[in-house]
Amino acid sequence: QVPLVESGGDSVQAGGSLRLSCAAAGRTYIMGWFRQAPGKEREFVATISRKGLTTYVADSVKGRFTISRDNTKNTGYLQMNSLKPEDTALYYCALRRSEIDQSVRLNSRDYEYWGQGTQVTVSS
Repeated sequence: QVPLVESGGDSVQAGGSLRLSCAAAGRTYIMGWFRQAPGKEREFVATISRKGLTTYVADSVKGRFTISRDNTKNTGYLQMNSLKPEDTALYYCALRRSEIDQSVRLNSRDYEYWGQGTQVTVSS
């Protein structure tokens, strides 16, 4: 079991920025960010390969969100800019062990470990 801890969620106004952190996202893991709004299914937001060589973000956040990681700190990040009310959700970090440097995963079912989530609320 890998103890994931997300942080950085907050309430902000539209147009604002937040940076989410995911502690324990070490170099052996692909990291993904997902989100779930009330009454909706969990959706993919972004993913990064274990060494940061490959990243992929959902079309809905492209150009606004950036995923990154610092393996020296075993921490991953989701920088969120130009936030919109529709970004309001509980954001989850997830990890999948990988032996491939360039591999990423977009499907939540591919991830082995999940955090408890951090709430992001964007008001108009």
